[in-house]
Parts: sequence; C-alpha cells; structure tokens
Amino acid sequence: MRIPFLNRPPMVAVVRLQGVISAQGRGASGLSDAGLAPLLERAFKRRKPAAIALVLNSPGGSPVQSSLIGARIRRLSEQHGVPVHAFVEDVAASGGYWLASAADFIWADESSVLGSIGVISAGFGFADLIGRHGIERRVHTAGQSKSMLDPFRPETPEDVERLNRLLLPIHEAFKAQIRARRGSRLPPDRDLFTGEIWTGREAVALGLADGIAHLVPKMRELYGERVRFQAYGQRTPLLRRFGLSAGDVIDTIEERAAYARFDARG
Repeated sequence: MRIPFLNRPPMVAVVRLQGVISAQGRGASGLSDAGLAPLLERAFKRRKPAAIALVLNSPGGSPVQSSLIGARIRRLSEQHGVPVHAFVEDVAASGGYWLASAADFIWADESSVLGSIGVISAGFGFADLIGRHGIERRVHTAGQSKSMLDPFRPETPEDVERLNRLLLPIHEAFKAQIRARRGSRLPPDRDLFTGEIWTGREAVALGLADGIAHLVPKMRELYGERVRFQAYGQRTPLLRRFGLSAGDVIDTIEERAAYARFDARG
C-alpha cells in the first residue's frame, strides 16, 4: 500500500534574480534587499526544498544592497540547511557576481559573462561647457568637502583622493567576500580582482564558477529525474502592468546601459 506524502519527489525552489541592484529595486524592475526579502523567505521555508536555484542575470549595482542580499541568502541557507546553486544566464558581473558568490555552487553557460570584481564611480564634467555659454555656477557650502566632484566645477586632486578613499574600502570588502566564499577554489598566483570579466568556460578554469551547466538537467543530475520545480519571481506592480511611467522609462534606459557594458551578440 502506498502511503501518501511519504514518497514525494524532491523539490527545488527556483528564484529569479534579474536586473540592476539598487535600494530602489522593486517589483520586476530591479533587485533590492527589501524587495527580495519576502520572496527569499518563502522560497527557503515553503515545502522544505531540497535546494534553492538562483537564476541570475545582473550587471551589478549598489555594493551595499549586494552585500545585504548575499548575506540574507547565506543566513537562510544556514538556518534551514538548504544548499544554494546559482545559474548564471547572460551576466553576473560586479554586484551580480557578489550575489552569485552567496551560493554554494555557481554554474554558467559557455557564453555567460562573469567577474568584474571591482568598484566604479562614473560621471561627467561640464565646467568648460557652461563657461563657454556665459553661465556662472554658484554653490555655497558649510564644509569644504560638501560639493566634492561637482560636475560643473573643474576636478581637483583633492576630490579624486577623497573619492578613492571611498572606493578602496568597498573594493576590499568585495575581495574579502569572494575570498571567503571561493578562496579555496581560486588560483593563488592570479589577481582576479582587477575588474576583468570572463566567459563561462574561463570562469570555471579560474575557480570563479564550478562548471558549465543549465538548471533543469543539473538539478535532475543531482536530485533525480523526479525532481520538481517551484518558481518564485518578483511581482510587477499593478500600475506597470498598464504601461510605463516616465520614471520607468528612465530606469529602463539606465538598466540597458548597465547591461550594454557586457553585451555580446552573435
């Protein structure tokens, strides 16, 4: 006699992490710790999953949000004793790779792009432009560093030095995260923290990924042919289902620009 519920096949919870990482990430437009918290909680707790599979596609973004999301994944994994697998689609770069490193195993496609373990601050300078048009910039501050790197004023060595004092500790935290999660798998004689990016096969050779694999066949290989999948995705806000607002258009342009740095087309 077959007893119900005793012979259930294992279940893998599939969580899609797609988009730029920022504190404003909500719904389907991006990734933030606050936005992902309830989704991740449900994925780890419901139906006692055999594993969590993160479907990852992100060019990066906020270092703080990357750290918070990664730490949440690790806490939940250890709390519930559930292993985490990250499956990289097009790109897991910068903060996107930080999220991948929160997994116990990282799998990629041959053509995936991984890495970019670095920190960037970019902007524009308009000092000469406004001068040519007879425009005078007037800024008054209490505190000499309050208008650091004002795009309408010439860049100064002091401003660059202050910026580097911000970027370098963030880079060190990023490196510490990758060493802590992947240290034993990284080559001791290769500097992987220069911001360089690699394709999937190169990333495997460098220890930044564990193999070339796709979600369904890999999970069946590990958990059996009868394994089931439960998908968890971010919900699209109601208003966005009826069209894009001006803010959505700007967010879309910024997201496409972020992905464009890693885009390669056949």
